[in-house]
Amino acid sequence: MAASIGALADTRGTAETIVPVADVAVAGLPTRKLRRAGAGPLVIHADAATPRALQPWQFVALAEITNFASLRRHLGRARADRLALDLLARAAATDPSLLGTAASRTTVEFEAGGDNVADVERIVAALDTALAVPFVIDGEDLHIEVTLAAAAAPLGVTDDVRLAEQAEAALDQARAEQRIVVRDLSIGTPMLDRLTLTRELPAAIANGEMFLQYQPKVHVRRQEINSAEALVRWQHPRHGLIMPGDFITLAEEARQIADLTYWTLNQVIADQRLLSADGRDLTIFINISGQLLGDARFVEEACRTITTSGAKIGFEITETAVIRDPQSAIANLRRFADVGIAIAIDDYGAGLSSLAYLKQLPARELKIDKMFVLQLTSSNRDPLIVRSTIDLAHALDMEVTAEGVETQAAMALLTVMGCDIVQGYLISRPISIDAFRAFMNDQKLQFDHDARDMFKRPASFWRSA
Repeated sequence: MAASIGALADTRGTAETIVPVADVAVAGLPTRKLRRAGAGPLVIHADAATPRALQPWQFVALAEITNFASLRRHLGRARADRLALDLLARAAATDPSLLGTAASRTTVEFEAGGDNVADVERIVAALDTALAVPFVIDGEDLHIEVTLAAAAAPLGVTDDVRLAEQAEAALDQARAEQRIVVRDLSIGTPMLDRLTLTRELPAAIANGEMFLQYQPKVHVRRQEINSAEALVRWQHPRHGLIMPGDFITLAEEARQIADLTYWTLNQVIADQRLLSADGRDLTIFINISGQLLGDARFVEEACRTITTSGAKIGFEITETAVIRDPQSAIANLRRFADVGIAIAIDDYGAGLSSLAYLKQLPARELKIDKMFVLQLTSSNRDPLIVRSTIDLAHALDMEVTAEGVETQAAMALLTVMGCDIVQGYLISRPISIDAFRAFMNDQKLQFDHDARDMFKRPASFWRSA
């Protein structure tokens, strides 16, 4: 969800004043506080204990117009309804690499990334500075008062859904406390005790606390949704929604990952029957832990279950999973392929990207890691990497999926490059099976209406379901 980010300049030209502010944990998450000191610029006080990862970071920032009601009375409804576009234009003029979208009449969502958490801190501070400058509207200088909040994490630490949810929670906090709040998700969720969750995981699987969400994948040349990725979530009775980043590793450490994957597989098969009843012939992909690629019992049980059901199932695996035990992993992946399970290589480019292993894998699909796709239209090198990866995959008789497609510009460029499949928030967020079925029915009508113009539609069309 992020784009490449350059530092925004502080246009005020005043000396920086650091205001120490004690860190306060909210809902178990560390927050960074940003305040103004008199007429000085906005500055950041970060808790020195917060770890600073070296991998690229991403964040979602929300800017809410707090004086919208008074501006609407002053400007009229029609002009006030365009204020969000004014915020977007100001941000784009300050830094074109900053992605933004009008989430509503009063709220704008910005998405960006950087090399480290310091980049995230600078962009939030500079964004506030840029939006604080009066706007010239119909020849009149007007102040658009904005409440700003964000959630940030290194790539791979959390997923897009949790990042967006935490940004919304940060905005609620910022609104209540009248300050900027940035939630740092790099250390997970401290409030969730690992030992307790590990003990509760088996019962959670048995008691129906787990559920699936589906994210569709669009085949560009066929102009249709022909597959989807199943993503597991945990609805905890006390802690609420727990995302995979907080429990998948626990499941692996506790040797519960096989049971969780069996549950996921059986639920996907059941959901696929519902889709088949709707006339949808889709392959559903499941993420498979590297721990299971060397587990002969799991391999045999998975093959038997899928063969017996007749379901169209795909397994997504990472290169690092193969590297753990290459001989067993490659042999078992070939066993999967022999019974008709589609194999996709996930997060290509984020790991070692070893050609020695790539050429041996019976994979039909290669998924380019979203860290390259998110910066596709704002980086000089990423387009070269993506184009060369597409050419390499095609040479190995694989189709290419681009993850993290968030803008029409990125989708257009990927189409020109020959990318086969796209997946990301531009098409749909992960959604429940019922919402996915409704989404598919709606999209079928839209595609039939004018398939040739499918990719020319505005972003609002893709998010409408």
